[in-house]
Amino acid sequence: MKQPFGVILAGGQARRMGGGDKALLQLGGTTLLERVIERLEPQVVGLCLNANGDPARFGQIGHDVVADSIGGFVGPLAGILAGLDWAAEQGAETVVSVAADTPFFPCDLTPRLMMAADEMTHPLALAATDGRHPTFGVWPVALRNDLRVALQGGLRKVVAWTDQHHAVTASFEVGSFDPFFNINTPEDLAQAERYL
Repeated sequence: MKQPFGVILAGGQARRMGGGDKALLQLGGTTLLERVIERLEPQVVGLCLNANGDPARFGQIGHDVVADSIGGFVGPLAGILAGLDWAAEQGAETVVSVAADTPFFPCDLTPRLMMAADEMTHPLALAATDGRHPTFGVWPVALRNDLRVALQGGLRKVVAWTDQHHAVTASFEVGSFDPFFNINTPEDLAQAERYL
């Protein structure tokens, strides 16, 4: 199986953070996006950022910015679809997705997801600690049109779609804190500073 491409999901509206781009918030003097790129880049052969609106605001990252192809901010599945469509143009077979607001995800995320999905016809696996983390997964490009139809039909929940395709999980240990800790509020950002 070919090495996967990556997509960083930053297409949300950050309502609990007061709006704007969570990915551009500073954590320890570095943006969340830079921290996420630093973790993901060594694990994939190429990556893109899924974000809606003017892509120029991310001009400094040096990677493609792709918007949702399904309008209306319908959730992370739309971002995953955008990443799959982009990856298909690169000749990729699989995509690993990560969230832009989760700066501490494991540095071995991709190999562990790929290993979990190794025997599947269409590799589909989600990361898990105490529960599943549906924005962290490996996704088969071969199922992108199935996902598009599901989204156009109104499906929004990630696990509703992944369960239909018998997704497996890759389990990760929780150390002093959950590596999939994500930043949704100013309080979460302060907590992340403490984790640093």
